[in-house]
Amino acid sequence: MRLQEYWGVGPKTADLLATELGVEAAVEAIESADSRALVDAGLSPGRATRILRRASGGAGLDTLATRDARDVYKQLLARAEEHAVTRRAADRVRVLTPLTDRAAMEERLERVQEAVDTWDSLDEGTRAAVLEAFEHHDGDGERAAAETAVALSETGVETGVFAPVAALDTDALAEAAVALRALDGDRLGAGADDELDRLRNALGRVEDMAADPESVIEAVQTAARDAAEFQSAFVRHVADEAGLSTDEVRTAVPTDARDAETFVTEGLRALATELRTQVDERETTVAERLHATVEEAREPLDAAAEAVEELAFLVSLARFARAYDLTTPTLTDGDALAVTGARNVELVAAGETVQPIDYAVGDHGLDVPTGDRVAVLTGANSGGKTTVLETLCQVQLLALMGLPVPAEQATVGLVDSVVFHRRHASFNAGVLESTLRSVVPPVTEEGRTLMLVDEFEAITEPGRAADLLHGLVTLTVDRAALGVFVTHLAEDLEPLPDAARVDGIFAEGLTAELELEVDYQPRFGQLGKSTPEFIVSRLVAEAEGRAERAGYEHLAAAVGEEAVQRTLADARWTG
Repeated sequence: MRLQEYWGVGPKTADLLATELGVEAAVEAIESADSRALVDAGLSPGRATRILRRASGGAGLDTLATRDARDVYKQLLARAEEHAVTRRAADRVRVLTPLTDRAAMEERLERVQEAVDTWDSLDEGTRAAVLEAFEHHDGDGERAAAETAVALSETGVETGVFAPVAALDTDALAEAAVALRALDGDRLGAGADDELDRLRNALGRVEDMAADPESVIEAVQTAARDAAEFQSAFVRHVADEAGLSTDEVRTAVPTDARDAETFVTEGLRALATELRTQVDERETTVAERLHATVEEAREPLDAAAEAVEELAFLVSLARFARAYDLTTPTLTDGDALAVTGARNVELVAAGETVQPIDYAVGDHGLDVPTGDRVAVLTGANSGGKTTVLETLCQVQLLALMGLPVPAEQATVGLVDSVVFHRRHASFNAGVLESTLRSVVPPVTEEGRTLMLVDEFEAITEPGRAADLLHGLVTLTVDRAALGVFVTHLAEDLEPLPDAARVDGIFAEGLTAELELEVDYQPRFGQLGKSTPEFIVSRLVAEAEGRAERAGYEHLAAAVGEEAVQRTLADARWTG
């Protein structure tokens, strides 16, 4: 395959990859989602990730119909990546995309649930040992896979998703790992062969003595009375210093030296030359033996590389699922997005206290309203309406990726487009046009669409916004899509289609600390109120100076002074 056939790989990028990696290696890196290889070749991490996501799931990425939907998708993968147990697992998590085939979604969900069940069955000590095995041997290539497999086998975990690794021939892998460690680099490493280590050590010591022959002469002369004794003392001294036998030294030294200095210099030089020859010959013999060991373990090595990578990937997703208490959703061919006990992943990640919510659109079997294709969500400022939309988007996207979702129960239908639009305050005509170009085409095209639109009125004047929003609601119903629309203009949208309902989130007052107290669970079929008196009450209470307080009290009179005073009294505020 030509490099330029991949999305995002133009002529310059193709030339760079071909130069740095070679075409075959570059194609392999893209096909195997090896982002580090692309980054090492000179691509930015972001560009490498975009190329790999398109290569591994281009059709699924088309599901993300808006920028805000893509932002939620990226946030979810970033959270999942935080729990990766190896760099390779992080690479695979980073390029997950929505799937387009229900069977593929269910298969991944089943595998991840099996991983979660296996992880849950391990005690803390065993989990720590598993993580240590992945971390200590994290790396690329056959050696890392073999060493990880051996280390994992020593944890004693043999069931569930660990079964393929437990079934490996760890004895053969251990021998192969030793061989691969020795073969790593331009020359054989220490520990590959005892005899080779002995010869290398001896050569090093002889070369040190050859660099300072005067010291050798001085050490030998004190114990010698004539030339014969000098030669014998020299042989014994060098043998002792180099860890050689006297015979190994004697065979290398000259017998016709004219004087002591020549004898020592030429003797050490000749011995070093002989040892170098022996080291080279021994390296060749050992390397051939090690390569044979590796080839004999070819089948276990290939199996280990595949099994360890898959296990690391599944354990990473299991840890992500456990960190956010994710559960397996029920996928349906019908039109539905229904949750009970749903939590927002980003709020949980931030360590905030999260009130689980129940919500739904479409047809489903959960204990929440069913049958309404569209919900119009209304209610208090800072009441969590946008968070409801984002949570629903998270549930939908995770399910499409074949991953568990942040809810106690969830029924999720398959969609071809997810339109998520956050509130973007601007009356600029360009913003309105770009927003309409973003949210309208997906719902008019063939396929199923989920519309999650937040405060559409923020991008144009309220009167016209109500008309446009009513049009979006009716278009969603007419096109048999599902949608949740957050707005403060619900009363201006009447009459709504029969398939639409209005829900509300209610603020209930201020706490003693003057924080807004909100019941984040939407009340089905009830119009929510923005309750500005709560906000004004807090401003009155926190005003600095008489003039500022007088200004807020003027606003209090406008929204209902009695309501403001009652709110302050409920919060136990005193002036």
